[in-house]
Amino acid sequence: MQQLTKNVFVETGIRGCNHGFVTTSDGIVMIDSPHKPSDALKLKAEIARRGGNLRYIINTGPDADHVGGNEAVSKAGETLFTNTRLAGREFLGGGASILSAEAVLQRMSVAAGSRPAFAAGGWPTETFHYPRKYLFLNGEGIEVLHQPAAHTDGDSIVFFRRSDVVAAGDILDLTRFPLIDVPRGGSVQGEIDGLNKLVELAIPSVPLVSQDGGTYVVPGHGRLCDQLDVVEYRDMVTIIRDRVQDAIRKGMTLDQVLSANPTQGYTQRYGSDTGTWTTKMFVEAVYESLRRRP
Repeated sequence: MQQLTKNVFVETGIRGCNHGFVTTSDGIVMIDSPHKPSDALKLKAEIARRGGNLRYIINTGPDADHVGGNEAVSKAGETLFTNTRLAGREFLGGGASILSAEAVLQRMSVAAGSRPAFAAGGWPTETFHYPRKYLFLNGEGIEVLHQPAAHTDGDSIVFFRRSDVVAAGDILDLTRFPLIDVPRGGSVQGEIDGLNKLVELAIPSVPLVSQDGGTYVVPGHGRLCDQLDVVEYRDMVTIIRDRVQDAIRKGMTLDQVLSANPTQGYTQRYGSDTGTWTTKMFVEAVYESLRRRP
């Protein structure tokens, strides 16, 4: 567990995913929940060790490694509300609230075969469909900023204003090219818009005689970074988008675009020929999302 500021802590690399929480006298706010039960128990123990009730879990997106432990972790806390009901669950001071963009609830509750993708106990209990949701807990202003059509249609950036820490979720994944999930509403332009929002929120580090500051940016996956790291990643995605867009304007097919190697210069750092998200899949997603634009 790494301490970023007086009140903000981050656990990096749980099954490759980053999770964090902020402590206030009003309670603890947690960012995302790990899918594996043993990892969820580990974070529950860490929360208990630091004292205070877990009040909120804020989900930055609908993927299992960000929402899979919602039910288990929320039981470690207590909602600020006195009477909340969702999907047959009654919260009377028992269980932390689970907050997300509305699209996350839709993705989690949609049927996968004969059952929902996730059990109802882990569904968000508080959702929003507008661009900005905000909380205020004991001097810590928290903004949850919905970024539609980025990695998916349910991505959110969480900005802790007083602590100057931004949790980016899967909009920022420094371990690979961004996973643009077109079937779930993702797009390359929405991804760039989300990265631009991160650049806008973050203040760059300015070294001053052995001191440096700036906004901490916590990606969904990969090392902690600052505004300049986000700028570099944003520029990479923008350049590849422009290369693919230019190829489409020339009438090139997907196979021709793949043969033209639009990720050249970035493949070694972010690309992969194996795994769940390959360079080929990324280029296909960029091509498809640009073809769908009016």
